[in-house]
Amino acid sequence: MRLITVEGLGVRRGGHQILDNVDLTLDQGEIVTVVGPNGSGKSTLLRAIIGALPAQGQITRKPGLRIGYVPQKLHLDHTLPLTVQRFLDLPRTTPAAEAQAALIRVGAADLVQRQMADLSGGQLQRVQLARAIVSKPELLILDEATQGLDQRGSAEFYRLIEELARDMKCAVLMVSHELHVVMAASDRVVCLNGHVCCHGTPQHVASAPEYRALFGTGTGGALALYRHHHDHAHDHHHDHDHSHGHSA
Repeated sequence: MRLITVEGLGVRRGGHQILDNVDLTLDQGEIVTVVGPNGSGKSTLLRAIIGALPAQGQITRKPGLRIGYVPQKLHLDHTLPLTVQRFLDLPRTTPAAEAQAALIRVGAADLVQRQMADLSGGQLQRVQLARAIVSKPELLILDEATQGLDQRGSAEFYRLIEELARDMKCAVLMVSHELHVVMAASDRVVCLNGHVCCHGTPQHVASAPEYRALFGTGTGGALALYRHHHDHAHDHHHDHDHSHGHSA
């Protein structure tokens, strides 16, 4: 079932054309990843899709589509007390049993009474993910949700996303700069640089000239890295080789 259809999307801000003539589709159960260099419009695309930005073109959503959204950065006022339980009640009250079930599902059940300001980066990401899945979304949208996590933490988080997508039968649309994890975890990859440079399966995109012009040729090894994530020595050696030249 088609959840999202984007046709000829354009976004102009401050006199600059951020996105131009972007087409994108997303079907039920798919994991689609958007990659691209800094300033390529990745976050802008996600915000336009959820309706947070004015845009030209056409965005068609399945009627009544439930979307869970994890933003790139959560802005918290650390002078105000806010427990995890209260955070899950924003912007509307969540039944305690549903909140607890969501926290259990993401491995954060013991954090319910903790202050948001006291959470580590990994704990904060899991709590935000719990909040996103409380509404049982048909589409989960994540904007560089593992920013600030180390390589192992990122890999664990993305495996959790894959499990959630399978268990909840929801689609995932995510932006990431961690090519070594994301490429092999995705059904389709969209390479963005103000417009869609190339798109398709990870293998197709990794070999596309447009992709290699932006990221070089190291992604083949990065794909192999994801498939061998249990070999931690191999992991850390190759992460050092690939991560610096391939951030999006």
